[in-house]
Amino acid sequence: MTQGNVTRVTKFILLGFVVRQELQYMLFLVFLVIYNISLVANFGMILVIKCDARLHTPMYFFLQNLAFADLCYTSAITPKMLVNFLVSDKSISFSGCVIQLYIYGIFATIELYLLAAMAVDRYVAICYPLRYPIIMSQRACIQLATGSYVMGSLNATTQVGLLFSLSFCNSNTINHFFYDLPPILALSCSNIDVNVMSLVIFVGFNLVSTLLVVFFSYVYILAAILRMPSSARRHKAFSTCASHLTAVTIFYGTLSYMYLQPSSSESQENDKVASVFYGIVIPMLNPLIYSLRNKEVKEAVKVYLISLESIPFNCFNIGGFMTRWSLKFRNIFPP
Repeated sequence: MTQGNVTRVTKFILLGFVVRQELQYMLFLVFLVIYNISLVANFGMILVIKCDARLHTPMYFFLQNLAFADLCYTSAITPKMLVNFLVSDKSISFSGCVIQLYIYGIFATIELYLLAAMAVDRYVAICYPLRYPIIMSQRACIQLATGSYVMGSLNATTQVGLLFSLSFCNSNTINHFFYDLPPILALSCSNIDVNVMSLVIFVGFNLVSTLLVVFFSYVYILAAILRMPSSARRHKAFSTCASHLTAVTIFYGTLSYMYLQPSSSESQENDKVASVFYGIVIPMLNPLIYSLRNKEVKEAVKVYLISLESIPFNCFNIGGFMTRWSLKFRNIFPP
């Protein structure tokens, strides 16, 4: 659509990773494997926690929601990226951009608040063990999770809503593999001061507030652990926090690398690499971190795999197929 000498943009082109065609196919296979592992691992985590009554505790309630958030926000960006590796037309409509950004914005923000809620849960469990069931009641957990979803929806709705007041003229090429706010704001021919201010306020508040909650929770946790007289108790307390602390370090470390480096053409390429890590790789790592380092999850997975052996054989031999694979994968979780 044109108006005078200005062309109004109705779709955008995602450059993605500008590499040779052979590497495009190789990257497609790599990211396809990562995405499939993310789907299986996160869905499996949700299923195991849902089915095992021993895991119906506050910590695993938040972990279940974290797995769901990982599933949603990686699924918002990865399928389109995979398609773009195989096709020459890498365009995406404005409505498609808005939907992608909205879903991604909601669940990426939810992840921040869930990690903070999990830090609070660990703080209460270690510093107030006797009052833990009372403080972290089912109602409190639901309120914390609901607050995470509310903050995610508020952030995404505000940022996406402000986009409709902008005009996009002439250039429609986004130097990224998904529709993110900074590169799209750079293409606007409108005044973006309000958008930039909103982005700084909301993203800054979400990052800083959740990071402060995590930081102070672990300060109190560390102080409580150091006061414990028994080395066995200290080791057990550290082990209950190790998985969450690993996930927090990876997630916030990647975001800090993205937002604290100076803006340049080289930083745009680094941003794409960092975005791949926290948007595609981290959703795969989180369930692996929590399952491989958590005895209760490993036991629940083994019980679930053993239950597959009772599936009867049928004409398609599905029971036998699942039994053989369950025996193989049980070796992944040694006693």
